[in-house]
Amino acid sequence: MSSWQLDGGLVSRDRAGMNLADGVNRADNWILDRVFQPMADRLGEKPTAFEIGMSMQLGAIVLDAAAVIAIFMVGGLSIDSALWNGLMWALGFAFYLSINRMRPLVRPGHANPLRFMLQGFRPLSIPFLLYSAVQAALAHPPFQMAMQFNALANLVFVIGLYMVSTQPKPPRQRQTVRSGWRQEAGSGF
Repeated sequence: MSSWQLDGGLVSRDRAGMNLADGVNRADNWILDRVFQPMADRLGEKPTAFEIGMSMQLGAIVLDAAAVIAIFMVGGLSIDSALWNGLMWALGFAFYLSINRMRPLVRPGHANPLRFMLQGFRPLSIPFLLYSAVQAALAHPPFQMAMQFNALANLVFVIGLYMVSTQPKPPRQRQTVRSGWRQEAGSGF
């Protein structure tokens, strides 16, 4: 049985009652809130963090296509492997289109629904990034460039995934500036 404690204003389970899923969610929220949200908050009005994240998602698709083409060019793909990689690329493109269709849901001053919708997907993408980085480091010379494209595509994808999940800035309040001196009643001037 786990106990609940007040932790900085948030109710959370103590470490003894935390399971693996809770730890993964805490790590994901830490990365999102401590790394990517401050970057998104420092951005100007245009482009928004969502727009940058979507550009990175598209860049990941292009880099992934470059990796598949590079492997194909050095003769490392059979027809069935090429079909499999083509289908996986199409799945990545479908993911991009589905996130892009949710663009109207991400509005300033409202909670970002992608933060919760992608909660299980963001932490899952990190081990794939690490695996592709190890693969790129250990690849044989003819395949090294293709694996580096793949690792870079995964890095750009993970960064883009976290950027689209950040909270948008609240709308700017219009400020009026008064110029000149205002004479107070009874001031004597």
